[in-house]
Amino acid sequence: MTDSEKADISRLIQLLGPGILDVLSGKQIELEHVELELGELELWLPLGGGVQVHQVPTDYSNLQKNPEERKYIRPDSLLEDSFQLQDDCFPAKIREITLGATRSEGGTRDNTVTVGGSSSLPFHNPHSLPPHPPVISLDVFDTAVSMPKALKNHLTDVMDDPASWAKQNVEQYGADMITVHLLSTDPLIQDKSPKDAAKTVEEVLQAVKVPLIIGGCGDPKKDAKTFTEIAEMAEGDRLLLNSVTTDMADAKTLEPVCTAADKYGHCLLGFTGLDLNSAKELNRRIYQYFPADRLLMDLTTVALGYGLEYSFSIHERARMAALMGDAELQHPTLSACTNAWSAREAWMDLGPLFGKNDLRGPLWETIGGLTLLLAGVDLFLMMHPLAVSTLKDVAGKLIKHSHTTPDQADWVSMKI
Repeated sequence: MTDSEKADISRLIQLLGPGILDVLSGKQIELEHVELELGELELWLPLGGGVQVHQVPTDYSNLQKNPEERKYIRPDSLLEDSFQLQDDCFPAKIREITLGATRSEGGTRDNTVTVGGSSSLPFHNPHSLPPHPPVISLDVFDTAVSMPKALKNHLTDVMDDPASWAKQNVEQYGADMITVHLLSTDPLIQDKSPKDAAKTVEEVLQAVKVPLIIGGCGDPKKDAKTFTEIAEMAEGDRLLLNSVTTDMADAKTLEPVCTAADKYGHCLLGFTGLDLNSAKELNRRIYQYFPADRLLMDLTTVALGYGLEYSFSIHERARMAALMGDAELQHPTLSACTNAWSAREAWMDLGPLFGKNDLRGPLWETIGGLTLLLAGVDLFLMMHPLAVSTLKDVAGKLIKHSHTTPDQADWVSMKI
């Protein structure tokens, strides 16, 4: 705005004088290209449009000033409400796999075990329980290994003989299966040949009549040769070969292992480390050479105090995804509870505050097993007899008492 325009407006306002408000009353004013320089601005907004203003009461005389004078009314009964259990309704289920084969099925076992088949989350609904109890396999090693005293105490007489060791695990400790760890085949230990390993497995097969799990040494090339040899030797016995890994895929040995296992009628265990994407990727590679209905998963078990919560989470996520329709995760799962003994708290002398070692170790293994039981694990690798009996007892009670009504407790009204 120029100086002359400003002067014209100023003269206009002077001419209108004090009657400007009367002239503009009830009119709408639109100003364009105007700048206002104000010292203070006061706005007046009339109430209306349905707005109600409530005055805050200031009389508090009706409130009792002395808390002791207040009267409390004791309820005669608690509020009652009904609870209706909702049945699980998942669109998918876990594949059901049988391990071991009887003579009528072409094998040499006296009995078989079945894992998987769940169609709901574990123990969430008493009307939809796991179709099969958890299976426990006790470990046997084909060479001397370092063990805490709590484990050695009940193995002193059999540690040098895998067949006798396996027999003791079945007859005295109630093992459903036996896991034979062929550590002697490791090129960095004894580098025993696949034929020597097959001979050890054959001796164990003759000593016990339960299904077997065959564990390798961890070398992808040596394990491939060992598994292939054993698969042919034990044709028809439906062994579980433990395990196939992504390292085998990288070493180009995955295909021969899968082909041999399929040809001679065995099952495979895929091992990955706490990563569902890796587990799915490995499963997809295995599907190229091996049927999905004979594949189990090991998603890694970490000891208490070293990440057990991660193991629980990964197993729970896998089970939920499988039940929601992820076909690549619809496999029974295995947990190596014996990893608990890798924790120093399970065996090291830590003073009286931590209790006795011979009890602390089994507790460490038991806690790992029970934790993953609630995550839906189907098959457990274990070692200590106390841990085995505890896991079986708890699992049995969870299944047995889910259909029964608990006794009414009478301590609620007891006077102290």
